Amino acid sequence: MHHHKKRTVITAIFIGSVSLYAQADPMSVEARLTALEQRLHWAERRASMAEQRADAAERKTQQLVTQQGVNSAVTAPVAESTATPVNQSGSTRHFEFHGYARSGLLMNHSGSSTKGGPYMTPAGDTGGAVGRLGNEPDTYVELTLEHKQTLDNGVTAGFKAMFADGQKTYNDWTADSSDVNIRQVYAELGNLSTFDGALKDSTWWAGKRFDRDNVDIHWIDSDIVFLAGTGGGVYDVKWNDVFRSNFSLYGRDFGPMNEQNNNTIQNHILTANNFIGPLQLMISGLRAKDNDNRKTGHGEATPEGASKAHSGSHILLGWHNDSFYGLGEGSARTALLYGHGLGAEVKGIGSDGALLSEANTWRLATYGITPLGRGWYIAPSVMAQSSKDRYMKGDSYKWLTLNTRLIKEVTQNVALAFEGSYQYMDLQPQGYSPDGKAENKRQAVKGDFYKLTFAPTLKAEKIGDFFSRPELRIFATWIDWSSKLDHYSTSGSLGHDGFTSGGEWNFGVQMETWF
Repeated sequence: MHHHKKRTVITAIFIGSVSLYAQADPMSVEARLTALEQRLHWAERRASMAEQRADAAERKTQQLVTQQGVNSAVTAPVAESTATPVNQSGSTRHFEFHGYARSGLLMNHSGSSTKGGPYMTPAGDTGGAVGRLGNEPDTYVELTLEHKQTLDNGVTAGFKAMFADGQKTYNDWTADSSDVNIRQVYAELGNLSTFDGALKDSTWWAGKRFDRDNVDIHWIDSDIVFLAGTGGGVYDVKWNDVFRSNFSLYGRDFGPMNEQNNNTIQNHILTANNFIGPLQLMISGLRAKDNDNRKTGHGEATPEGASKAHSGSHILLGWHNDSFYGLGEGSARTALLYGHGLGAEVKGIGSDGALLSEANTWRLATYGITPLGRGWYIAPSVMAQSSKDRYMKGDSYKWLTLNTRLIKEVTQNVALAFEGSYQYMDLQPQGYSPDGKAENKRQAVKGDFYKLTFAPTLKAEKIGDFFSRPELRIFATWIDWSSKLDHYSTSGSLGHDGFTSGGEWNFGVQMETWF
């Protein structure tokens, strides 16, 4: 519209100039053309100035309309905002919509249903995940709504709610088996103007949430550490330019104390998460009063003379590399974890109430990402864990997972993805039964699990970015394991429904996205 106005003004001035040119005294053709060119130059400048004044007026009008809409409580669209409405007090606010989802079809070589999942092996009972590429039979979705506001005094305010659902049925209507859940709902306040010193740039929160600084290894669908629950805390207490701390108090529930009492055991987790440059030191203390009196569920298998933990501790020492272990371009993360008592579930802090007071667990986890050249990219990861006196006195759970994902760029939108996964496990559960029933006792096993996947993949952009999505994949997966693992339990994936050692081919298609 503005360009049309500009051309109209220039045309009018040009016609006037031509008229003056025709009436002027005779002069050389060259002089006349020079004079005409100067007139056109000044005409264009005047038109440009007029256009700028029109733009300014239009912006002012739009601002007044927006202010009126905000003050009239007009509902903003629920989408990632590209505009920031302004109210009369000068604050800005906007909505954001984020999500994660995966969904795919998994079948065996004969076109029948099959088993899958990163935690399908016996080691999965204590967090031993294997590679997820070409190994997921489910549909899972997280939808997050956020409202953010910056007030005229500089204070920031936020609210987040996350809805999630997981399904293993392939039907379009899944209400009967739905696991729809509100996984997060919390509010935050930051940059509080009355705070100074170490708290000047801190962010305070309360509600139900995942901790902001959780770390995961995406390729095996396992967090290095996962802190979550309901409570409150503060982020980014800055002691100096390189040293900051987070403090939080989370609560979790373990379930009913006994069959006649529906009261729940509350496990409280107090955490100080400290960052000094690339170094991370996370310390947690846990307490669940009366947990050793709980008689249902896991606790029925507790042997005479032992008791479930009612307190515990958890420590994580981490290192965050901005290169591939100092060897080249890329990134890497490494963590060593230890937990005792209630802290012996070192990944999901405070989530397991069946742990003995004597329980001890060590875990080492690391992963890295780097380009190899000629369109190749690699992401190796290692996770190992040793746990003793976990659920029964004298028990032992040891496992090691090695996983590597490779990507080969074919075109700007086509990649070939490969994944190899190996897991060794030595599990001595000492007859532990999760529900206390004799037929569900775990058996001692020792052996290996192998997985190889080939997955041609379509991507929108950034082939070498392991974290860019969406991705559409077709895949073929071969898995095999030691025959002894078939006897670990009557409820696990291995050894049941014809799913036994000796080699299995799985095929399928999957999408994965986040934004």
